[in-house]
Amino acid sequence: MTGRRLKILLSGGGTGGHVFPAIAIADALKEIDGSADILFVGARHKMEMERVPAAGYSIVGLPVTGFQRRVTVKNILFFFNLLASMVRSHKILNRFRPDVVVGVGGYASGPVARAAASKGIPLLIQEQNSFAGVTNRMLGKHANSICVAWEGMERYFQADKIVLTGNPVRRGLQGSSARRIEAAARLGVCGKGKVLLVTGGSLGAGSINRSIIENFGLIRDNDIELIWQTGKTGYADAVNLVEKNGLGKFFVFEFIREMDLAYALADAVIARAGAVTLSELCVAGKPAVLVPSPNVAEDHQTKNAMTLAEKDAAIVIPDRDAVKQLVPEAVGLLNDNKRLKRLSINISALARPDAARNIAEEVLKLVKEQDAGYR
Repeated sequence: MTGRRLKILLSGGGTGGHVFPAIAIADALKEIDGSADILFVGARHKMEMERVPAAGYSIVGLPVTGFQRRVTVKNILFFFNLLASMVRSHKILNRFRPDVVVGVGGYASGPVARAAASKGIPLLIQEQNSFAGVTNRMLGKHANSICVAWEGMERYFQADKIVLTGNPVRRGLQGSSARRIEAAARLGVCGKGKVLLVTGGSLGAGSINRSIIENFGLIRDNDIELIWQTGKTGYADAVNLVEKNGLGKFFVFEFIREMDLAYALADAVIARAGAVTLSELCVAGKPAVLVPSPNVAEDHQTKNAMTLAEKDAAIVIPDRDAVKQLVPEAVGLLNDNKRLKRLSINISALARPDAARNIAEEVLKLVKEQDAGYR
């Protein structure tokens, strides 16, 4: 592009909703410029420290942790760790000297993005949710570009900085239903009849798992095949349930690495309402029953879910009602072909399958502006 090697730093992580999009952006950058030097900065002891190297990229960890919303001694450590992370962020930037810093959200995103802004390094932030969090609202004042997934984000950010890109999603989601036979073979499931995919995200979801455990008979009696991603904490109980009751059509996974295969099989999905999960559902065109997590900042998952529900593109059930209502609602949906089709059409209309490339191109645009002296 400029006769020199491009250097991009991506910061953030903590959950799959931050890590997988960051990797997708890195992959898109590599497709455009194969010689680009890409470095990740994440939070120590979080999933990105394993997932990023597995994807073929280098990562540096910060000691940053989350702030507890209840009164706890851990918040004293939070401030010490934040200060240490700020100092380390400056050192990383001085050593790596990136052309652009990309913040995707999560624990590590804040310190690195703030340090980049203070040094005048071009900054791009990605706001995945339909409701901007406090950190991104603050960082937005210093960002050169703000990539968003939903319309109406002018409420939170300067309008001329906003680029509507969508959220990056895993490869292979678009048109995934055509791969149903292949997906069944590779996941080791039947894939015949109606299939319900249940996932609480990469870390699992207690209320969703409890709903399945307490209402498994309804799923069995309706001859529905279940693909169930439990997360680590719910895995043993789920396996015990299946073995004890001889549930031959229940397939339990602690974590599904090839989620595109699971989507290919699903006729309907039960899921949390994280921003990237919703973007994946849109691209895959899957009817969904959403259970927003109550344990997230500013209840942003409920706001995400309602963005779809208002367009008749998903069903939303509050977490407090999930144990009793979730499975009956999902089974009723699977038995209503007209509603399945309507939800699929409506959610597909919201898809932005080229989000990763769109963001990568926006990153390269900032590099060009920097090289032209328009920083």
